[in-house]
Amino acid sequence: MDFDTIAFAFGLTLFAGLSTGIGSAIAFFAKKTNTGFLSAALGFSAGVMIYVSFVEIFVKARAEITSELGATQGYVVTTLAFFGGILFIAIIDKLIPSGENPHEMHKVEEMDGEKPKDSDKLMRMGLFTALAIAIHNFPEGLATFTAALTDPHLGVAIAVAIAIHNIPEGIAVSIPIFYATGSRKMAFWLSFSSGLAEPVGAAIGFLLLMPFLTPVVFGVLFAGVAGIMVFISLDELLPAAEEYGEHHLSIYGLIAGMGVMAISLLMFA
Repeated sequence: MDFDTIAFAFGLTLFAGLSTGIGSAIAFFAKKTNTGFLSAALGFSAGVMIYVSFVEIFVKARAEITSELGATQGYVVTTLAFFGGILFIAIIDKLIPSGENPHEMHKVEEMDGEKPKDSDKLMRMGLFTALAIAIHNFPEGLATFTAALTDPHLGVAIAVAIAIHNIPEGIAVSIPIFYATGSRKMAFWLSFSSGLAEPVGAAIGFLLLMPFLTPVVFGVLFAGVAGIMVFISLDELLPAAEEYGEHHLSIYGLIAGMGVMAISLLMFA
């Protein structure tokens, strides 16, 4: 595997992770949350990730494993790896205390409201939210990186989908830290830094797994990535999309994401 491919995959992962900074910037500079746009965008991101997981990633993982283990055993291992990925990200999600879970949506209008008095509690909430997002971003970084190594075009699509998904997380970190400290700069940099976990996750995964990357190991990893992305879409993106806006907007975004991904895969088939 050449250096340019690895560098490109790592760059995509860095872009996806640091998009938490976009959410932080929106929190500070936008006067009003465009809930309709965010709802459709999050639905779009979910559509891309769900479609590509089932149509492209799972299929490629099965082909790799089947080439070594045969059709029946290959299908069984691929399926187990897919649900293993779901179990992995679900355990991570479960271990995060509900009070600091980054799934709670925030709006930029909160920046102009009356500042709460309990700054210590808010600071704790902001820091734990940043930590929770960083933990979530580890497997997401590995997913983006693995996809980009296999198919750069596929990697771009996943990176954009995860970047959209990270924007509201940046808002979730920024607001409590800003209220706790009164510092926009600190809130921005903590939010921005929480996204660094994605390239760190990619780097650790690369260093640990690359020496053992046989077709079976790669297939298991890829199927696990599909499971991770499906879980993120169903557990985070779609509920967030509905919370920000109308039910139909999130579904229209979902279908649009699937359609764009389908056309994109056809163009590069």
